[in-house]
Amino acid sequence: MAFLKPFIAFPIDIQAYFPYVDRTDTFNILHLRYLPAIDNRMIIIDAHIHFSRIASFQDTALRESGCDYSLTGLQADLARNNIRAAVGMGLQETSLFGFPDAAASNPMELDLSDSWPEQLYFCPGINPHDLSDNSLEKIEKALQNPRTVGIKLYPGYYPFSVNDQIYTPIYDLAAQFHLPVVMHSGDTFSERGLLKYSHPLAIDELAVTHRQNIFVIAHLGDPWVKETAEIVRKNPNVWTDISGLMVGSRAYLQEVGCEPLILNEFRHALLYAASWDKILFGTDWPLVPMDVYLDFVERIVPEKHLENVLGKNALNIFTKISNT
Repeated sequence: MAFLKPFIAFPIDIQAYFPYVDRTDTFNILHLRYLPAIDNRMIIIDAHIHFSRIASFQDTALRESGCDYSLTGLQADLARNNIRAAVGMGLQETSLFGFPDAAASNPMELDLSDSWPEQLYFCPGINPHDLSDNSLEKIEKALQNPRTVGIKLYPGYYPFSVNDQIYTPIYDLAAQFHLPVVMHSGDTFSERGLLKYSHPLAIDELAVTHRQNIFVIAHLGDPWVKETAEIVRKNPNVWTDISGLMVGSRAYLQEVGCEPLILNEFRHALLYAASWDKILFGTDWPLVPMDVYLDFVERIVPEKHLENVLGKNALNIFTKISNT
C-alpha cells in the first residue's frame, strides 16, 4: 500500500520489453496502452485484495479509487476483469479508523460481508499483541479452512520485527500446514505505522533462519523495491507480490502510472530479481481499480512473463486455489 515516492531513472532497452515497436517510439509505449498482451485464456489470480470493514479502506474507495467496496462490487470487478480467484488479507478493527488495532481478535478475518464471492480465498491476519494459547488454537483451526491459502502478518503496522520470537509459533504453524506467510512491507497506509519494522531487509534474516517456510514480501517492499529484488533473488524461499505499487483513482493511474521514471524503477527491480517464477500479481483492491492496475502491470512486466505473473505463479504457492 505504498504512496508514490521520488524515483531515479535508469537506461532501459525498450525493445527488450516490446520487440514489435520501433526503439524510437518511446513516448507512445510509455504513455499509451500498447498492443493488448492479456487474453481471455490467461489465468488471472489477484493475490492481494482486501474485504474487511476497515474505515480507511472504505474512505479511500469512496473518495479516491472510486471502487464499489462491497460484495456486489467485488463480484462485478472479478467478473469484469476475468479474474479466476482472489486472495483477501485478513484484517479487522474494533473502532472506527482503529487499524492498526491492538485489540483485534486472532485470527483477523474478512468481515466486510457475511457472504463471499465463490472465487475468494483468504490469509488470516495475525495480531501479535494477542498470541495466547487460546488465540493460537483459533488460528490453527482457521488454517484448516479449505479457503485458507496462507497467513498474513502486518509488520510496520504492528511494532514487532518479523524476527521477533513472538512470531515463532506462527511460523511453525505455517510450516506444519505448508502455507506461505505474506508479510506487509514498505510504506504503511497509516501514519501510526513504524517503517523500521516494515523494511524488507529484515526478511532476509528470517528467510535464512526459517528455511522450512515460504515468505511473500507484499507490495515489492515499495519504496525499497531494489532491496526486495535482492532478497527475492538471493533466497529460494522468498517471493513477492506487486500489489499496491500505486493507489488512487483511475485518472491518477492513467496519468502518473505512465511516467517513465516510475515505470523504470519497478522494471529495474523486477529485472534485477530475475525471479519471474516468484512474482505474484495483486492489486490491493479497493485502494485501486482492478482494470487500470492490470494495465499498469502490463507496462512493467515483459509480455513473455505475463502469464506466469498474472496467475500461474499463484497456483504454485497458494496450492488450495482450484486450477479448473
